[in-house]
Amino acid sequence: MIDIRLPIGGLFALLGIVLIAFGAESDPSRYVKSLGINIDLYWGIVLLIFGAIMLLLGRRRSRAAKS
Repeated sequence: MIDIRLPIGGLFALLGIVLIAFGAESDPSRYVKSLGINIDLYWGIVLLIFGAIMLLLGRRRSRAAKS
């Protein structure tokens, strides 16, 4: 049985990677209204960390169920 954390973790990790790439390549003048804070980059990092945690928890559960 597949753990729901695996596809959710993959989705969030993928979205985080896309946001990190967009935030890293975007023009800094775009963030003047947000006091120079590159919100895309920071939220991409947050989403990537959350996705990685979900993937790790799902894999740990899968290994425990097989044993």
